[in-house]
Amino acid sequence: MVETSADAVIVGGGLGGVAAALALLRAGRTVILSEEHDWLGGQLTSQAVPPDEHPWVERFGVTASYRALRDGIRHYYRQHYPLTGRSRAWRHLNPGAGHVSRLCHEPRVAVAVIEAMLAPYRGSGRLRVLQPYRPVDAQVDGDTVTAVELEHRHGGGRITVRAPYVLDATETGELLPLTGTEYVTGSESQAETGEPSAPAQARPLNMQAVSVCFAIDHVDGDHTIDRPASYDFWRAYQPPFWGDRLLSWRCPKPQTLEIMERSFTPNPGDDPLLMDADQRHSEGDLNLWTFRRIAARRNFVAGAYASDITLVNWPMIDYMEGPVIDVPDADRHLAAARELSRSVLYWLQTEAPRSDGGAGFPGLRLRGDVTGSADGLAQAPYIRESRRIRALYTVTEQDLSLAVRGDKGAVGYDDSVGIGMYRIDLHPSTGGDNYIDVGCSPFEIPLGALIPERMTNLLPAAKNIGTTHITNGAYRLHPVEWNAGEAAGALAAFCLDNGIAPHAVREKEELLADFQQRLAQDGVELRWPRVAGY
Repeated sequence: MVETSADAVIVGGGLGGVAAALALLRAGRTVILSEEHDWLGGQLTSQAVPPDEHPWVERFGVTASYRALRDGIRHYYRQHYPLTGRSRAWRHLNPGAGHVSRLCHEPRVAVAVIEAMLAPYRGSGRLRVLQPYRPVDAQVDGDTVTAVELEHRHGGGRITVRAPYVLDATETGELLPLTGTEYVTGSESQAETGEPSAPAQARPLNMQAVSVCFAIDHVDGDHTIDRPASYDFWRAYQPPFWGDRLLSWRCPKPQTLEIMERSFTPNPGDDPLLMDADQRHSEGDLNLWTFRRIAARRNFVAGAYASDITLVNWPMIDYMEGPVIDVPDADRHLAAARELSRSVLYWLQTEAPRSDGGAGFPGLRLRGDVTGSADGLAQAPYIRESRRIRALYTVTEQDLSLAVRGDKGAVGYDDSVGIGMYRIDLHPSTGGDNYIDVGCSPFEIPLGALIPERMTNLLPAAKNIGTTHITNGAYRLHPVEWNAGEAAGALAAFCLDNGIAPHAVREKEELLADFQQRLAQDGVELRWPRVAGY
């Protein structure tokens, strides 16, 4: 058995894991970072999801390092891509001109920028990246994790990694059961949390749908894929609250649950600079083509792109048939989710109603080169909901809901380690729930949500922090996951520097003040200016 060690081990190379690594490395520490997929970046890259962000993102409301990531993506396009002069001069360049974000882009660009941010530390030897490795076991002494065992995805052997601090930045909180850390899954009961949107009974296996995203363009020719084996099942599949078959243009509107009809117009020829990517005004999903478009051909010189490229993360790919966490048949559900996505693509190519009265878009072409996978789909499923630690403080709906808080704004925490903003946005669940969509105030991230009740050196660094099923719907988005990971990495470094445990930082006023000052010096915003939620 190969063994290696560092000041901190970070298991999971998604956005939270990368941010945690950078925080530790900036503090002069050594880091081992593992990731099971081919790309670092998680939901932004291997899961292929453009960043969901709040409307003030260009001015404030994210950490300095997250802003550096965004600036790096734009710089990469300007340096390497054949942009038009007009688009190159666009200060807030949106390469895909998608509705969902002011920075819709191709996943590979984010991979390149993340690798560049980490490159100096790899070169110096202070960062070792183990890829593709996944956690399979852990060693624990009382309340302390002493080692984690990683296994190569393709059977290339195992490595044992040791460190004074272990950070769980996996997409599903995989270290929590391996280390015996207390955690929660699914929906808590209203009696436990007091949340208006919580159910009467706890349902641990009631989790948000996962989605396997994919990229497509639309060009001449017939690019129809082979008919998926389970296509007939998915073609007839209709959730009771959907208003139509899943494979249709009709589905509930998340905010009101009224049944609405989307449109689909490939390559509409719109002006990218006129795109309004402000979710306060519109969700932007009426024309699904531009909703999560990641390359708008009119941003590039004529002929550079034969078509726009759009990212399919649409309602009909949400897999609701069963959870993929803490169940014996998780692999079966993950395979079925991939089969659903192939079925959606086949339906789009062959049967989807067109505005001219016809059916099917055979010119739709699967762009596996964009997502970097052998089967053409995203490398990894988009996981919206993780295992969540039993934390010193759990964020509840009452802390940030507009309906509860009104004009008072979200609850302010004395131990804030960052900020975030997104509506509470829960997709349909494996327990049969429809969308849950609740207006939010701009909120803070409490340090207490990053500290397990019992464990002394295990820290959550992704979507596994102390939120509920409900509030995870707001805390799960890209910049919030990055901020949580960055705060966890900074906390580990601070504890190493001072020879203290994370619990002491929260308990002792002077230590908390020193830690928050360090965060502020690193460009982590701890409070919001006065802005209204939505």
